[in-house]
Amino acid sequence: MLILGFLLGLAVGVSFWVWQQFQLNRYLGQVLRPLSGHSSDLALLIPGLRHEIRLVKQQRQQLQQLLKTYQDLLQFAPVGYLQVDEENQLLWCNEQARKMLDLQRWQPGQVRLLLELVRSYELDRLIEKTRDRQKPQSKEWVFHPSYENAAAISEVKPLMLQATSLPLDKGQVGVFIENRQPLLDMNLARDRAFSDLAHELRTPLTSIRLVVETLQDRMQPPLDRWVNRLLQEVDRLIHLVQSWLELTQLETNPTIQLHRQRVEVRSLILSVWESLTPLAHRHQIEIGYSGPENIWINADESRMYQVFLNLLDNSIKYSLPSTTILVEAKIVPGQNNQQPTLEIDIIDSGMGFSQADLPHVFERFYRGDQARSRVTPSETHSATATVGSGLGLAIVQQIVLAHGGSIKAMNHPETGGAWLQVELPGIVANSDSQDYI
Repeated sequence: MLILGFLLGLAVGVSFWVWQQFQLNRYLGQVLRPLSGHSSDLALLIPGLRHEIRLVKQQRQQLQQLLKTYQDLLQFAPVGYLQVDEENQLLWCNEQARKMLDLQRWQPGQVRLLLELVRSYELDRLIEKTRDRQKPQSKEWVFHPSYENAAAISEVKPLMLQATSLPLDKGQVGVFIENRQPLLDMNLARDRAFSDLAHELRTPLTSIRLVVETLQDRMQPPLDRWVNRLLQEVDRLIHLVQSWLELTQLETNPTIQLHRQRVEVRSLILSVWESLTPLAHRHQIEIGYSGPENIWINADESRMYQVFLNLLDNSIKYSLPSTTILVEAKIVPGQNNQQPTLEIDIIDSGMGFSQADLPHVFERFYRGDQARSRVTPSETHSATATVGSGLGLAIVQQIVLAHGGSIKAMNHPETGGAWLQVELPGIVANSDSQDYI
């Protein structure tokens, strides 16, 4: 009975297999039947297909060679480059990136997260931001290399890095990294050398001034005018040296130089204008103030006086005669639970900044287009001509930054003149006696 059942099952299985083969042959016959009448056409197409295949192979070889060329260029580039996939796994990096980010322990072909290899959350956030926005992004930060040996960590200096990231296909991101630490060290060494030189110049300049003052009392006209001219030039050099030392101190340790107190902004600006009234009246220039009548900020009064003195003095010198310098103050509400800030706009009616000058107006010793100045040579030696050293706006910027604020230089769309916008935090109260801090 068992054998009979086995034979019966075998017969059923063989019958089913034969039926499948029949159906397969029938299907193949239906597929190949339309091609049987065009065999001659297929024979003509085969050489063309072979030619296309050869072209595709050549293009593939060319692309592979081009890719190798680009990799070689990136390998020996003076900046670092790395590339990650959609999961932030490191795909490739050049030698400069290995040195800057200490990636010597990573080898091509390894699958490891970039954050495991480089303990830099700034770099990781930059990559995520690039992938989310699908636009190039830039960031500058201080990178602290991580080492397993604690002694090695204490010996390695942090690096100032600047990265520019680009979105690529399939969620990948490429990042170019520049080591800005050598440039920063060079600037610090330059500033230190200039500061040492300024310190050394103060004593001989003071001695020269004493000698000139002695000669001034003894010289008779017309020779006394040369002594007066010499005294003006010595004063200008002394002011230049003092300004440089002050700027260096602000950059080195800005907060320790501040003596904060409650300062009423409108009264401070008007007191600055009173000191500049003789120069302003000479050219029929007036001031127009708009904004809160009584607004207080927590700031260093003497430093803020210096800020508005430089800004208003510049506005007077570059304004056209019989015009008005506008000073507009307003409170800007804070965003994302931040404190409100005070925005002060100083707008003149001169020729404004040239487009080439705008990115550099706050750089030390930068002198803009002299064609827009209407100051005559006789005025360049006046008491208010001291900002002509090229350090005035640089000092203003450092004082504003020390207060936690910001300053921007623009051209006003209506007056066409220079537009300096100062934004300061630390509002104590306004005319409505509302406390903000």
